[in-house]
Formats: sequence, structure tokens, C-alpha cells
Amino acid sequence: MSQARLTSCLPLPLDNKVLVNVIEKAKDWALMHGVGMRDKNHFTKDAIQIAPFVLLPSPFPRTEFAKAIELQPILNELMHKVAHDEEFLESTLQNALQVDEFTAKLYDVWVKVRSEGITQSLCLGLFRSDYLMQQPDRNRIKQVEFNTIASSFGAITSNLPAMFRYVLRQLGHGELIKHMPENRALSGLCSGIIEAYDLFGVPSAVVLFVVEEVSYNICDQRFHEFEISEKRPDIIIYRKTLNEIYDETQLNDKKQLILEGQPVAVVYYRSGYEPAQYPSTKEWDARLRVERSTAIKCPSIQYQLAGTKKVQQALAAPGVLEKFMGGGNSTGRVRDIFTGLYSLDFDDNGERAVEMALADADRFVLKPQREGGGNNLYGGDVRDALLRMRHSRERAAYILMERILPPLVSAYVVRPGAQVPPPLTDVVSELGIFGVIIGSKDKILCNKQVGHMLRTKLAEANEGGVAAGLGALDSPFLLDL
Repeated sequence: MSQARLTSCLPLPLDNKVLVNVIEKAKDWALMHGVGMRDKNHFTKDAIQIAPFVLLPSPFPRTEFAKAIELQPILNELMHKVAHDEEFLESTLQNALQVDEFTAKLYDVWVKVRSEGITQSLCLGLFRSDYLMQQPDRNRIKQVEFNTIASSFGAITSNLPAMFRYVLRQLGHGELIKHMPENRALSGLCSGIIEAYDLFGVPSAVVLFVVEEVSYNICDQRFHEFEISEKRPDIIIYRKTLNEIYDETQLNDKKQLILEGQPVAVVYYRSGYEPAQYPSTKEWDARLRVERSTAIKCPSIQYQLAGTKKVQQALAAPGVLEKFMGGGNSTGRVRDIFTGLYSLDFDDNGERAVEMALADADRFVLKPQREGGGNNLYGGDVRDALLRMRHSRERAAYILMERILPPLVSAYVVRPGAQVPPPLTDVVSELGIFGVIIGSKDKILCNKQVGHMLRTKLAEANEGGVAAGLGALDSPFLLDL
């Protein structure tokens, strides 16, 4: 099937002289407004380079954008309920736990904390639900995944509408900016951290950001700190690695997590979502210490488990959404955004899924229980992997997902160090909607949608992570299709 196309907001290609001139302006705008990252190849803390971005905002159906916005609080509540259903998580993850060491270790932390007794009933979720448009389904959105930990680029993408307004005006098309929605993701995400801090209720408490040993995506992280400091100068924020948390924190007799002599109110993870971030037992011990404490975790260990691909697949099974949501209109609207999701467990359903994928591997994506991009398998790799592990328990660590076929758009992708002007290429875009939720098992205190992001990648690229170097930052240009 040939992919459909959406029309760019301006006729392309642009005149070469105009193109070179506006790219130079856009790159300077990006650098001067923090649309940047540290260079992985020539790392220094003293400099950033532009983050990859698309020169013009990408078209997106207005009705589907509105649908994604409206669904976010519903999805926030759904995942909150899932995370607090111990029996569902245990039964859903049991096969994956036997073959996926990382998920098993996360689950082990959760079991230990539950057996001791939960010391902090409140959880903070800064979530992001990601979508691609499904071209064969009249460009309706289909959910790619639901992120419950380290949901990134809310900060940088909050700046992008202003950059695109500038670019469009420079090209003489200021009349088009009315089609670009405002994006207040940074403010909204930070309001969640501040509200959780206030609910903790200790004026001298601090906030702790858990970060990588080396932070390449520094702008996106630091903007959260700057925003919180501007809104609430009384809140002190520390950045620590899991290894530093092991060395520099302790639990007092009230189970408070103590850092620099002060209790920690909120722990916000921007690391801790993949195995490489736990190179030794120290990091796991640090994670357990945080989970045992009274600090409000973002995410809590059960939120992180609820964000696994296995849970995403289980929610798409008949009757499961109804268990959490009842049978109302919202349930149907959520089910409508699901694409085909299949278990690879050793049962009749799993065998049928394997046969289906081997017969037409290009229709599917093979997904492990991982965040951060670059982990999925496509096309021939799906077939090879399934043939290799067809009779191995390893396959239970994966799910099979029907591949989403989005429409193409022509675009210029601006990358650091790349040729100027870049070639005009075909791209596809993935929409992410940010949500904030705070609550306990029995009561939700805050639940809202707070902003969006758009990631765009070359049409032939399978993965689209910006931090992984595969995608580019973008912003939606809303169309009435």
C-alpha cells in the first residue's frame, strides 16, 4: 500500500537562497532559546548544539489533536487505577518476569515495599501518551505507547510554537500562525511537581531529580528546575545520580529520605528506566531506599510497572478496559485508539500471534518491556527474532504490535553539523500528549492534560527518539481535513 500524503503548510521546495537564510535564523533562534542538547561526540558541559528540528511545523488533523487532548485525563486515571491493582499487575507481568531480568528487579522492589507497608500513599505521574496517525483508518490517531517515567521534551517543545511563528513570519506567512496551538507543557508539568511538594507538607523539604551520569538532554531537564525556581523560589532542587543517592542519602526513623540534612518531598526520575542505568547493586539499593521513603515518587515503582508494554497489550484484550473503566462512552473512545496488540505467551493466543507475524512480518513491530527508544524490532528482524526464540521462554518478554502506517509529509530536517540546506525529505510525525496526575489508591487529587509535543522522523526510519538521535522536534500545524 502506498502511503498517503499531507500537504505542507507552505508550498515546497523553497527558493534556495530563502531557505539558506531562514535556516541560519532558525538555528540561531533555537540556540538562543534552549532548543539544544549536548554533543554526544564532543561532550563538554560548556556548550550545547541545536537539537534536531523540522524547519516548518508539520500538518496534523485538528479533530484528532483535540481527541488526544480530551483523552489524556481519561488515560491518566486508567493508568493510575492499573498501577494500584496489585492482582492485575501480577497476573499480567508474571510470564515476562520469568525472562526479563530488568522488569523482574523492578517488580521485586515493589514487592519488598508492599511487604514492609507503603509509607507514602500519594504518587505523582508526569505521563505522555504517544500517537501516530493511521492512514488506512482515515488518519485517525492510534496509540504507540504510554510513557510513565522520564517523559521528555515537554520543556523544549514548549518553546517551539514561538520558533515556528518566527520562521513563518520571516517567510512572509504570518497569517498561518493561527493554525498553531499554544503549548504550555513545561508550566503544566512543573505545576505537578509543585503541587506534590505542597501536599508533602514540610516547608524545609527539597526536591530531588534523579539524573544520568552524563546528561545530554540537559536543556529539557534544566528548564524544569528554572521554571520551578521562578514560580517557587523557596523550593530547593538537587540533581543526583542513583549512585550518588546511594552514597549521600539515608532514611531517618520516620522513613523520610534525608539529603543534605533535609527531607526529600518529591523524587522526579529522569533516569532509571533502562538496565544500563543500574550497573551495580548500589543503584538498585538506592532505588529501593527511595521507594521505601515518604517522598512522593514520580513515578512510583507501580506507575513504572504499569507503563510496560505487557500492560499496554493486556489492556487491549476484550473486557479489560471495562474492568477499570466500566462500559461507558469513554471506554469505547479509548479502545478506538488501540491498534492490534498481541501476547506472545505460550498459549493458543501466543501461537496464533507468532504464526501471524511469521506470515507477514512487515505488518508488525516486536516490542520489549523498555523505554527510551531504539529497542523495537521491525520487518525482517521481527521474523528472525521470532524464529530464534519461538520455542524459548524469552519470547514472553515481548509483545507484538500491529504496525501503524502514518501519512507522509515533505519537510526540511535541520540537524547540527549537517549540510545546509538539507534535502527535502519525506517524514512522518508522532504526537505526544502530556498529563499530570496525583493521587492515592482511593483518591485522585489532581488530573489534567498539560501540553503536547511532536516528534518527526524520516519516513524510512523505524525509531523516532530525538535523544537517541533518530527524530527531530516539531510542532503541529492544525488542519481541517
